[in-house]
Amino acid sequence: MPMIIKPVLNPSKFSIQRSSSISQKTSNYEIFVFCSLLALAFLFRLVFGLCSEIWFIDQQQIYLIGLKYYTTGLWPYFGPDVGVNIQLPGALQGLVIGLPLWIFPIPESPYVFLNLLSFAGLCFLAWYSCRRLPQFPRWIIWAWLLTAPWVLNWSTNIDNDSYMLFGSCLFFVGFMETLPPLTLNLVPFWLGNCLMGFALGWNAQFHLSYVLLFPLIGVSLVWQMAAKAVSFKKKLWSFAAFLAGALTTYSFVIPTWIQYGFVKGSGNIAQAVTINSKNLFSFFTVLLRYLALACCELPRFIGANTSSRLDFLKENLWVAPFAIIASLLGLFQLIVLLLGWFRKNHPQKDWHSIKILTALVFILIYVSFLFAIKTPAAHTYYLTLPLVMIYGFYALSPYATRAWFTRLAATLLVCNLVFHLGLALHNLPLKSLYKNRDILVKAIQEKNYQLLGERRPNTQY
Repeated sequence: MPMIIKPVLNPSKFSIQRSSSISQKTSNYEIFVFCSLLALAFLFRLVFGLCSEIWFIDQQQIYLIGLKYYTTGLWPYFGPDVGVNIQLPGALQGLVIGLPLWIFPIPESPYVFLNLLSFAGLCFLAWYSCRRLPQFPRWIIWAWLLTAPWVLNWSTNIDNDSYMLFGSCLFFVGFMETLPPLTLNLVPFWLGNCLMGFALGWNAQFHLSYVLLFPLIGVSLVWQMAAKAVSFKKKLWSFAAFLAGALTTYSFVIPTWIQYGFVKGSGNIAQAVTINSKNLFSFFTVLLRYLALACCELPRFIGANTSSRLDFLKENLWVAPFAIIASLLGLFQLIVLLLGWFRKNHPQKDWHSIKILTALVFILIYVSFLFAIKTPAAHTYYLTLPLVMIYGFYALSPYATRAWFTRLAATLLVCNLVFHLGLALHNLPLKSLYKNRDILVKAIQEKNYQLLGERRPNTQY
């Protein structure tokens, strides 16, 4: 009689395999949803930027620098003019606008490239923030970093400040990862130094506020060189990485120095330094504006004064409830960030280091304005936004696991998005590229930047 062999099923093994298969499908689905939401966020940011102001003299002049490079082929030795006879040396401002036009000769191409840069920087910062705060809801961190008012209004439309966020995100991640009290070893030591150097040369060609980075770099390098636990070889390697990063972006300044000499090629930026006793009493103004970079501050983006802001709300009544709710929650954010500094007990062990660093950078900003020709407008220290955002997440993290917090966060995010949708629709026919797009199309087609306008008098490019 032949032997009958019956297959024996292992229920537990089958269960594990099935569970693993389901988990894999769930994981793939989550990745798909996450990527889809990121794509939607990028498109929203791009559309918002295309609906933003471009015909105001400042934005128009920045676009002209790149348009001039595209239409004439002349190397852009200098970038933004930031004062009378003061113009930042370096070609990056002209290249980041002109090169996209070479690839796709349509007015929108510089916007696409800018939004790719800022989006990449913000995603890097969001990943880093999530790793530093594993208990904080990730969806809040990602959503807020991509849609906060200061982020949307200053990193999506053509302006010299708009390009700084990309460099600043790289800088502060690199900076924090090179400091022993703050590092989590999320970024290799050499890469952190390289990011600092790269960001310094990058921001130096867009806004004078890049000088704020020098003291931070000095602190980092001195701390690294003084560390006894680090070998001399590793110290040299870290310093070499910093120089390599700086050379990557400063290489776009070197042609200016060769062509004009170091003195004239500096763009007269030394004239921006002067004793300004008027800014002595701006301590609390700077402090509140500094913290507001991470908050839902809407009024400044509606209009220049109360009258214009009220006019906007009257013309867009359907936006008003969302704007009011978001503004009130933004004020609540600011209060929490302000009072949060005094909190001693905190779920994050590195809270003390984070708040001390945030406070020291604020002091640095305040002191710097005592030697600046301009008043302390918030956009002039916009490059510190990544640090303030991280501080904001830390200040809010003790409440992050509570149901009321997630409900308030969701409400704020929705109201903020609806408000900015209304703002984009309002600006589309009045201020956006599409108000007079034909002018730019003709300037690009005829290779004549002067159809858009003339560069300011006394500019060297």
